[in-house]
Amino acid sequence: MDIKLQDEILKRRTFAIISHPDAGKTTITEKLLYFGGAIRDAGTVKGKKSGKFATSDWMEIEKQRGISVTSSVMQFDYNNCRINILDTPGHQDFSEDTYRTLMAVDSAVMIVDAAKGIEAQTLKLFKVCRMRGIPIFTFINKLDRQGKEPLALMEELEEVLGIQSYAMNWPIGMGKEFLGIYDRFHGRIEQFRTEESERFLPIDEDGELAVDHSMKATSYYTEAMEDIMLLNEAGNDFDEKKVLSGDLTPVFFGSALTNFGVQTFLETYLQFAPTPQPRMTEKEEEINPLNEDFSGFIFKIQANMNPAHRDRIAFVRIVSGRFDRGMTVTLARTGKTYKVTQSTQFLADDRETVETAVAGDIIGLYDVGNYQIGDTVVGGKKAFTYEKLPQFTPELFVKVTAKNVLKSKHFHKGIQQLVQEGAIQYYKTLHTEEIILGAVGQLQFEVFEHRMNNEYNVEVRMEPIGSKVARWIENEEEVKESMTGPRSMLVKDRYDKYVFLFENEFATRWFQDKYDHIKLYNLL
Repeated sequence: MDIKLQDEILKRRTFAIISHPDAGKTTITEKLLYFGGAIRDAGTVKGKKSGKFATSDWMEIEKQRGISVTSSVMQFDYNNCRINILDTPGHQDFSEDTYRTLMAVDSAVMIVDAAKGIEAQTLKLFKVCRMRGIPIFTFINKLDRQGKEPLALMEELEEVLGIQSYAMNWPIGMGKEFLGIYDRFHGRIEQFRTEESERFLPIDEDGELAVDHSMKATSYYTEAMEDIMLLNEAGNDFDEKKVLSGDLTPVFFGSALTNFGVQTFLETYLQFAPTPQPRMTEKEEEINPLNEDFSGFIFKIQANMNPAHRDRIAFVRIVSGRFDRGMTVTLARTGKTYKVTQSTQFLADDRETVETAVAGDIIGLYDVGNYQIGDTVVGGKKAFTYEKLPQFTPELFVKVTAKNVLKSKHFHKGIQQLVQEGAIQYYKTLHTEEIILGAVGQLQFEVFEHRMNNEYNVEVRMEPIGSKVARWIENEEEVKESMTGPRSMLVKDRYDKYVFLFENEFATRWFQDKYDHIKLYNLL
């Protein structure tokens, strides 16, 4: 293999930032971009009055609500590494987008609010990472506010998540009395709110402050030293192999909002984060990132990142080799070949044409309707398909129509494009062909309504039909319309496959008892 290409691939670090909503995920993303020189001024998520918005929150509804509702991709260079950050939505209603994004990364950074500890969505996303064996780095945030005791947070990590932890640094004080962190890994103390020249204080052979400093006289310093002694004697040992296998999480304390501890975290993370990892094909063949032939998979499709051009971008995680603009790729699902002339890299909605990219990078391909989520694209002679991405069974359903029938063309185009992004699922009734949308959470419908109005200039009417149990059918040829009743509805999905929408689990069991020859299944 070309040594230069190999070196480029090994420089890549691709990770997702995961957390419960409002733990500071988007804020820490901003600070990382700031250190990478990608932005000059880190806007805060909730800085609406100042007109500053987080760089990674590009969609209009995100700026209005101060939340992330779609995964963003950002790339920058730092310490001779090329970093690809995927900032994911924290809100549980967007977990499907987040789960698919986690398929495209090599490690994850988990943000934990020091006052709240492990929250429900953090736990869900953590389990997905563990299932895939993704290395997890933990940043305990908001130390500038009063929170739980650090030892209690470490204990919670181990007990709730079932993962070993190692504190890379340790807080000295908290909230208004937050003085800084004891950096166990680098052997120094980092002061909070001080001049850059005084930021780091040395420690001696015994691990104590080596200089006569006012911090020594505080009870917070004494307490921190007692905790560190306990960690040294009874805590876990640092084990790089365990970090890479996802069995031990390095823990960092800091404050993203005040930009404290973020740079130390970034530098240490880059030391231990994995380089691009192999991926398995559907036939269980492992594809090495250093393989010269280009290959990748589409984990996300986003319409209207540039509303003026009504464009669609397919996000591709490059798994192996090198991508060159103008190259011919094969879409494995159809066997068709395409010459890729329009390709892009990202800083949220800021894009520039990319001429070359390598394994570990995320690129965007302009899409005119050829691609689907989960598609594999290959540049070599041999076509293959990567493992399927997760698709979730929706739980909430609405009937949707255009308020103005004259807008039906825009209505159908908007639905078609937004459905292809994977956040909402499309169904239609058999004879009347009424459109039904399904989603994992209610907020998805609100985003859909907002985007139809803002991006397609179509006002929609949504009639909730409540939660349903959706089940697909293995032996479709044996299904008859007469099998439906007041507690079930037979519809077709966007691929023209039959789907039963049952009123509840009781109705599902009743159907299975009556028609035991019909084989039902759900997606996930």
